[in-house]
Amino acid sequence: MSWAGKLLRVNLTTGTVKSEPLNMEWARQYIGSRGLGTKYYTSEIDPKIDPLAPENKLIWATGPLTGTMASTGGRYTVITKGPLTGAIACSNSGGYWGAELKFAGWDMIIFEGKSPKPVWLYIQDDKVELRDAAELWGKSVWDTEAIIKKELQDPQVRISSIGRTGENGVLFAAIMNDLHRAAGRSGVGAVMGSKNLKAIAVRGTLGVGNVRDPKAFMKETMERKKILAENPVTGEGLPTHGTQVLMNVINEVGALPTRNHRDVQFEQADAISAEAMRRPRATDGKAQLVTNQACFGCTIACGRISKQDPNHFTVKDKPRYQHATGGLEYEAAWALGAANGVGDLEALQYVNQLCNEEGMDPISLGATLGAAFELYEMGVLTKEQLGIEAPFGSAKALVQLVEDTIAGQGFGKEIGQGSKRLTAKYGHPELSMSAKGQEFPAYDGRALQGIGLAYATSNRGGCHLRGYTVASEVMGIPVKTDPTATEGKPELVKAFQDATAAFDSAGLCVFTTFAWSLPDLAPQLQAACDEAYTVEELSLIGERIWNMEREFNNAAGFTKADDTLPPRLKTEAAKVGGSKGQVSQVDAMMPKYYEVRGWDSEGRPTAETKARLGL
Repeated sequence: MSWAGKLLRVNLTTGTVKSEPLNMEWARQYIGSRGLGTKYYTSEIDPKIDPLAPENKLIWATGPLTGTMASTGGRYTVITKGPLTGAIACSNSGGYWGAELKFAGWDMIIFEGKSPKPVWLYIQDDKVELRDAAELWGKSVWDTEAIIKKELQDPQVRISSIGRTGENGVLFAAIMNDLHRAAGRSGVGAVMGSKNLKAIAVRGTLGVGNVRDPKAFMKETMERKKILAENPVTGEGLPTHGTQVLMNVINEVGALPTRNHRDVQFEQADAISAEAMRRPRATDGKAQLVTNQACFGCTIACGRISKQDPNHFTVKDKPRYQHATGGLEYEAAWALGAANGVGDLEALQYVNQLCNEEGMDPISLGATLGAAFELYEMGVLTKEQLGIEAPFGSAKALVQLVEDTIAGQGFGKEIGQGSKRLTAKYGHPELSMSAKGQEFPAYDGRALQGIGLAYATSNRGGCHLRGYTVASEVMGIPVKTDPTATEGKPELVKAFQDATAAFDSAGLCVFTTFAWSLPDLAPQLQAACDEAYTVEELSLIGERIWNMEREFNNAAGFTKADDTLPPRLKTEAAKVGGSKGQVSQVDAMMPKYYEVRGWDSEGRPTAETKARLGL
């Protein structure tokens, strides 16, 4: 089997660590990573717990294909209750850390309690110890990595850590690994900080446990890599342009949320696009993009490595930010750019570096800033409160407010609480472009009816990675559907959500689903694991995971009233593009969605559904 077969339980209150055998019955029912980690979490936690209380738990989990030769097999997830939302939080990351944990012989780490002082965890195969993190506390992710690697005298050690935002309780703080890969959403970094846990450093030399049928596994994975290579998205679009390939595409469709969703097209979209990252600058003749980069075992290589203009106002006197490092992804470029009306590519890359360095979700950050910019333009917020003039389009205001958020000073403290709390405090809760308290990503729910329904029903709040119907509505994958139509969208959303849960739980990247479907995942899992996973069973497992998450949220206090979108998307029609005149029909689609899910009219899984899924 390709599970390691054991987990590590760390009690931070007592400072003890112990090994436990993995519950293989649960592994069969939930696969691994997102599914299995969430099963452990929901079995051990009161759903009404305060996310930042010591009683909350925090789980790092890999999948059975993590660390194997399956393409993109480097993923891991962090599971907890999110402080931004109060809902189940499960944030997925790539890079190399997840594979390293498997190489050290562990499937999962469960953290309990709260350390009386800052600590970090060191894992070298079976050797596990908590170490004093006094020297690391207050340091950035980048400095933390450098200090730990120097102390261990091991440049190959892999580190998962938080920056100052996680320590300071920014509610959308991320957990970072490999300098610029992130378990980014829902505030998992704030939970880590609340436990006085600074980092986990892992060095594994054991490799992955025996796959069930090595020859069959090699055959299946090689065939699937060929499919990825020949697909226009995974073989050409993503390697060439990264996720930023979408900026101009989504803008042309009229689905690019702009200036806090007031508009659906951004007139400067091309200036912050993948194409712009490749164009020589007028200042020095060099392009921002240096090269692409892959995570562990990935044959797609969508990551960007970029280098800023050293003379730009953001970095002119800051050599620390003048080197090549993680470059803009589509979501970050949109959230920091179009959502705020900012078309300065160099300013966006600088802020992107800050998000990586200090561990912050650029989606929630950018969307919260967008709400603040709108409140400023309305006269609700003033220059005196913000510390700077902040009209839409101001790169200087964007940069200063982000720096203040990291430092926990001035109005940055307000930004760090997210848009739901910010807009409510200043009397305009309708200006938070979020669902269940988590800010939307880079697709407008009026232009793409399916993604609007996916946002409203996502178990972790506004999210595209739990059911990426953009693939169908814009790109025609696996079939083309009319983006403005509502007929069939509840069924489409459910199918995407269930399939994504299975891919996440296997330990693979969701980007493979541009080329693969469950019939591609099943034979890889069958060859690797002791289970004869069929397509039908994987679909059922995905549905089981989705309903498990839903049950946790319902018990935490969420109701059908939370399955909705802000008034703006339901009442203010899109002004241009293919969605001109459209509003979201999310409320009209919801009863059908509940029906296809097997839920009652209040959005609760019925007894029959729970029995069918073994919940």
